Amino acid sequence: MGPRIILYTGKGGVGKTSVAAATARRAAASGKRTLLLSTDPAGSLGDVLGRTVSPTVAPVSEGLWAQQVEARDEIERQWGAIRDWLAGVLSDRGMERIRAEELAMPPGLHELVGLLELRRHAEDGQFDVVVVDCAASGETLRLLALPDAARWWLDRAVGTRRTLDAARPIARAALDITLPSNRALDGAGDLLRDLVALCDVLRDHERVSLRLVMTPERMVVDEARRTFTYLNLYGLLTDAIVVNRVFPEEVGAYFDAWRARQAQALTDVTEAFAPLPVLRAPYFEEEVRGPEMLDRLAEQVFRDVSAPTAVLHEEIGERLELGDDVAHLRLALPFAEKGDVTLRQVGEELVVRVDGHTRTVLLPPALQDYRPSGAALADGALTVTFDPPAPTT
Repeated sequence: MGPRIILYTGKGGVGKTSVAAATARRAAASGKRTLLLSTDPAGSLGDVLGRTVSPTVAPVSEGLWAQQVEARDEIERQWGAIRDWLAGVLSDRGMERIRAEELAMPPGLHELVGLLELRRHAEDGQFDVVVVDCAASGETLRLLALPDAARWWLDRAVGTRRTLDAARPIARAALDITLPSNRALDGAGDLLRDLVALCDVLRDHERVSLRLVMTPERMVVDEARRTFTYLNLYGLLTDAIVVNRVFPEEVGAYFDAWRARQAQALTDVTEAFAPLPVLRAPYFEEEVRGPEMLDRLAEQVFRDVSAPTAVLHEEIGERLELGDDVAHLRLALPFAEKGDVTLRQVGEELVVRVDGHTRTVLLPPALQDYRPSGAALADGALTVTFDPPAPTT
């Protein structure tokens, strides 16, 4: 079946790496062979563990191994020829060579290629648990959630070698454009095939889930909600929310205002992410670094959880179906019963109110020109119907 895989992501500076490391240590302490894998190119895994972490798998403590993925060699192998071709085209059009090479490297490519290492660990059977410290943004995971686009490119852009072979001399002579070489297409094809395979691994909900780490601050929570929406809509399972650095009561009166704002943020998190479990950790009196502090963090985060490696929630909370003339958005609302449902769209937000409970959903760009026209509540879920924008005349 393969290892249990838990991916942590969140906005930079929220303690994502510390929570991932604490989870891995607790899993190893339970007797599971555990790998702590960082795919964040700006990662601080070594700082958190208090030791050097190399690009190859290396032991950290009993039952625990760590790896800081270095994607440079893999990028050169699979994307180098495409990069050189794009940079050459841009340079021929008058752009400085260094700037052209920078533009020829798609955003997020380092993180994507880094995550491809996860596929190997998912298949080799060496570990019982793999905990992944992802890049400090949901952008990489959103890209991974697009296997259909990758398949399209494989079928059309990469699968047109004969056509390109015939067109190269014409393009060069008539259009003054150099088309990509077969080596470049081979590299891009390998990368896309790996991406499709990795997407299949990430959609194995019996063993793979994501956890969003945040602090109880409005901007951070809003970013997490956006990430959560995209993960849901593209079929990736989020099984828990971790709210880190919550002020405890004993911090004193000086922080009363901060604690009040955090309390409101915690209420918003519970409503926005229901029915996911919301795990919490306090703001410790010292930096979370090294084995002792990581174990303290794990004790707090998982104090109400039977096992940190369990799948803590099994349902994707939001599903989107887009048709030619209508769209349906399904929202899990286990707390709601039959009653009045009110909908209100404000910009990119859909505000849903059922029986006194309010849920605010950040709509994806594909729905922002649509308008809600109806809703039905059944079996613990609300299905909202959207009408497309009126055609322009």
